[in-house]
Amino acid sequence: MPGLTGLAHITLSVRDRDTSVDFYRTVLGFREVSHRDDSRWRRTTCVHPCGVVLCFTQHTDHFNALFDHRHAGVDHVAFEVGGLGELETWEERLTDLDIDHSPIVHADSGSVLSFFDPDGFQLELFSAPEPDTGED
Repeated sequence: MPGLTGLAHITLSVRDRDTSVDFYRTVLGFREVSHRDDSRWRRTTCVHPCGVVLCFTQHTDHFNALFDHRHAGVDHVAFEVGGLGELETWEERLTDLDIDHSPIVHADSGSVLSFFDPDGFQLELFSAPEPDTGED
């Protein structure tokens, strides 16, 4: 089988490109790297310091309603953070920015904090479980 070397980018269809870019820049720390507009759409590509690339496309010939995870498509996007302490810092940041979010939910598979972007697209911040050192 031919190989894959990673994920190049994710493109999200949004109702208002500028609102989405501002949200991802302000809340998550993405920075804009390119813009392209034509008669059909307006697109901005953003990159995060961790290397994740997101593109935001506003289709000018179609009104986009709020995202509905029950329709075929991507259910949510989860960003990994460096540990439970980092996740708790994110929880404080979202609270300070007055962004509605879930409490941190802990499970055997890790801990997660959920919130929504301006289009109703669910985002998660995920922390893998802490390694068991065997010391209790």
